[in-house]
Amino acid sequence: MKRKKSLGFNGLLNGVRSALNLVFPLITFPYITRVLSVGSVGAYNFSNTYVGYFILLAGLGISTYAVREGAKYRDNREKLSKFASEIFAINLWSTVVSYVLLFMSLLIFRNLQTYLLFILIFSVQIFFTTVGIEWIYIINEDYSYITARSIIFKIISIVMLFLLVKSRNDYLWYAGITVFSSVGSNVLNYINANKICDIRLTTNINWKKHLKPIFIIFASTLAVNIYLSSDTTILGIMKSDYDVGIYSITVKIYNIVATLLGSVMTVTVPRLSMLMGQGKMKEYKETFIRVINVLALLVIPGTIGLMMLSQEIVLLIAGPKYLESTNALRIIGLAVIFSNFSFVFYNCVLIPAKREKQGLFNTIAAAIVNVLLNICLIPMFAYDGTSFSTVVAEIMTTVMNFWAGKDIIKSTVFSKRVIHNLFTVLIASIFVAISCWICKLIFASLLLRIGASVISSGIVYFVALVLLKNELVVSKLKR
Repeated sequence: MKRKKSLGFNGLLNGVRSALNLVFPLITFPYITRVLSVGSVGAYNFSNTYVGYFILLAGLGISTYAVREGAKYRDNREKLSKFASEIFAINLWSTVVSYVLLFMSLLIFRNLQTYLLFILIFSVQIFFTTVGIEWIYIINEDYSYITARSIIFKIISIVMLFLLVKSRNDYLWYAGITVFSSVGSNVLNYINANKICDIRLTTNINWKKHLKPIFIIFASTLAVNIYLSSDTTILGIMKSDYDVGIYSITVKIYNIVATLLGSVMTVTVPRLSMLMGQGKMKEYKETFIRVINVLALLVIPGTIGLMMLSQEIVLLIAGPKYLESTNALRIIGLAVIFSNFSFVFYNCVLIPAKREKQGLFNTIAAAIVNVLLNICLIPMFAYDGTSFSTVVAEIMTTVMNFWAGKDIIKSTVFSKRVIHNLFTVLIASIFVAISCWICKLIFASLLLRIGASVISSGIVYFVALVLLKNELVVSKLKR
């Protein structure tokens, strides 16, 4: 447990895991849409979404809080065991409350009886998500276990899908397999956690200490969920289903790119929480500089590539029917940069510094601005206006989160190392744009255009970084 784990290797593992979570639906969904009826697929999606709200409720803000506080005790098994037992007990209580509210809703809203079997199957996820205690493994930075487990259960689930879902009547099998792929390994998580700490059922809980920050983090999570879904809701109210359909493709592609580019940053949260919690601020700032530099190195060229190849990506993923989403995708592409920096400022600075209340205020303020901008822009610009509103909201959140933690990170963000790194990345990213533009002119084939753009831009980007003496790239080459 005391062995220091590589942030780079953990970032790679988490990137693989995130990619797998994105690829799994791409493999299964085309098969399911051909086997099951449209009505069954609709019932499946509604039920899964409905139960998702209760999973969110059961989780509260526990995982984020647990990682922040638990990281301090990572090298002390006794203290970590006591803390983990208290958090697990709180999570069990919130799970009970979630189940009670779910079953009450089934009794109150009679039309939900149509989806009863689906909802009951999906509700298993509530309990097993709690039992899974994944936050223990995040605290311990054990991403090799998390990734290996995820790969194994995803492969098993795909095999089960093709073996068991063969006709229109197998929709419940599909729901069960989805649950299995999501939380099937969580019993193993609970058993295996004994290698890290000793989790016991306890009634000796310091409610006063834990509940307030948990609820504030939960409120912030809710605010994020509301403002992320409000754009689609307002677009649907003010425009048509057609506009929502076009925008849904934009959001889907944006989420894929943002998730993949940002996944390597998630692994830094427990390390930075531990360093700040233990008062090792010199090491914290040094690690934070590396985090900012790596983030810029990935998301800026990634965003440039997304904006340059928006039309090709839409054609590849959604087909010519959705070409109108190209401009909206170019606009919302800018949000990839700011959403990832906002994530780092919030989770790696404000949360470890126990400033979650300021983070909540920032999120609510951005949500209000986002809603107002949507109301103003949608009538004239439709989904393009919605994309622009998202970009503004993400910029606003990034600036406010930075400002709330400026006393901690101002000297690192504006250090010569970070500024030089950012300069080299921006210059090198210009060559990414040029490379994509040339490939678009040369190649007629869609796949060749995308493939050549990715490969050539990757090469010229790397060469440019070497010539510009980017610190991260040069240090890796010297090793």
